[in-house]
Amino acid sequence: MPYAPNFYDSHMHSPLCKHARGLPGDYAAQAQRVGLRGITITCHSPMPFGWNPQPRMSTQQLPQYVEMVARARDDYAERVDIRLGLESDYLPGFESWLEKLHRRADFSYILGSVHPQTDEYKQLYLQDKTRLEYEASYFENLARAAESGLFDCLSHPDIVKIVHPTQYQVAEHSAVIARSLDRIARAGTAMELNTSGLHKAYREMNPGPEILAEMALRGIPVVLGSDAHDAHRVGADFDKALAQLQAVGYERVSYFLDRQRHDLAIREVCLSARQPALV
Repeated sequence: MPYAPNFYDSHMHSPLCKHARGLPGDYAAQAQRVGLRGITITCHSPMPFGWNPQPRMSTQQLPQYVEMVARARDDYAERVDIRLGLESDYLPGFESWLEKLHRRADFSYILGSVHPQTDEYKQLYLQDKTRLEYEASYFENLARAAESGLFDCLSHPDIVKIVHPTQYQVAEHSAVIARSLDRIARAGTAMELNTSGLHKAYREMNPGPEILAEMALRGIPVVLGSDAHDAHRVGADFDKALAQLQAVGYERVSYFLDRQRHDLAIREVCLSARQPALV
């Protein structure tokens, strides 16, 4: 049985990020196999000033990215709805540059990301700081990303836990996280439940259940994303994600089309959801 007939996987990549395999059409083929209505390709955005160039396309490659997704959309018309998205890194001071970047194509969905595992982020926030101060900087910047108004959704919240996976404890940041989530809720920005965390150094989804429960208390909308870097991961572990959402009190799950949020009742998705098979 497939997923609900209008359900989307809203986070995946392309070879232009230099660490993903397969073209958008390969991801669409897997989406069709597991019964998804559509996918949004959200490859890592270009960044200014030579910031963290290794895992992302260059500014000059952006037209190639747009064309790559458009070609797959045409190839899969009437079978899988393929949307053009972008995963844009947020840092204070980059707002104006990102605003201009987001106008360079007709993006259906913009994910905001803070990537504290990068060398560049560590150079800014880890030097002369304790581990706790460094981790707190992540949650502060996550709130700032929401308040910037640049993003539809914040990707893989709490990914900071992979930097020091044997030391990180969510309870150490309960007050910081609560303040951050209050700000995100006031900003009206959605947050992602990212299933790829089950396969990272800290083996739980992003965010973990404690933060997810606090999001539910604040009514923050949640979007599901596999963060697929290989086609077989499209829609992966969504059954576990939907169960986790229900366990903390969510009744609806969201996705974005043309920068507008759409909501589905989780019970309707779960009635027909199945775990996608690896290929």
